Amino acid sequence: MASARNWLLADSPSSRLQANLGRTYRISAALLRNPLTVIGAIIILVLVVTALFAPWIAPYSATGQNLSNRLLPPGAEHWMGTDELGRDIFSRVIYGSQITLTIVLLVAVIAAPLGLLIGAVSGYFGGWVDRLLMGVTDIFLSLPKLILALAFVAALGPGINNAIIAIAITTWPAYARIARAETLTFRNSEFISALQLQGASAARVIVRHILPLCTSSMIIRVTLDMAGIILTAAGLGFLGLGAQPPLPEWGAMISRGRAFILDQWWVATMPGIAIIVVSLGFCFLGDGLRDVLDPKQGDKY
Repeated sequence: MASARNWLLADSPSSRLQANLGRTYRISAALLRNPLTVIGAIIILVLVVTALFAPWIAPYSATGQNLSNRLLPPGAEHWMGTDELGRDIFSRVIYGSQITLTIVLLVAVIAAPLGLLIGAVSGYFGGWVDRLLMGVTDIFLSLPKLILALAFVAALGPGINNAIIAIAITTWPAYARIARAETLTFRNSEFISALQLQGASAARVIVRHILPLCTSSMIIRVTLDMAGIILTAAGLGFLGLGAQPPLPEWGAMISRGRAFILDQWWVATMPGIAIIVVSLGFCFLGDGLRDVLDPKQGDKY
């Protein structure tokens, strides 16, 4: 073990594989030294496992109704109680993790690359390209995310797919700003000038050299934004513009449970707790990644 560790931590790696493995080892060790980061990673891991194995974890159907069991309090048979239609809330929360994870992943896959590319192009070319792209970006940034998402969903129509598109449209500007700021720091660097002298096209410089350098900052911001994405999706579901019944989306579950909040508190409280816990998990993990991946914090690992 000692020899393997010394090989990973070698000051002069003999290959790119050794260098990459060494960096991964250092980052992993630094993350494990932060208790909140470990807690966040565990929460996200539980979310992923729950979403993947929901049919085997949930004791009941997410949509099956049993009016004879309506509004039962938490107990041995129904751990989180039942709702107004007799559906098991624990099972619906478990299946709801699939919807939440799907929204988070699809929004990240759509918004992050789009914002990264726009920001890199804007920072690299400058001039009127920069003014045009950043002008559009500032327009989106000037509007509250939830209000803008509501406008897009109202135009596209309610539904989970349209909600994902709307959230992605409202999320990309922050990533574009970060990518532009990163690009401006090394746009005039010597290695960029050397690539240009060798005849490298602007597309090659941006895709092969600039975008990879912006990846660390983007990963941090995406992880930190996951909580906001979850809350925005829950807000759309709460207003009836996200996932439509009978899908067990957490925001929609809270909306239906608000009518019983005084007497049957568990109907709205249980999915609310799920939203809070998952959001905290992403925040804890994002804070840890920021401390480790931020170049200014490099001396920590």
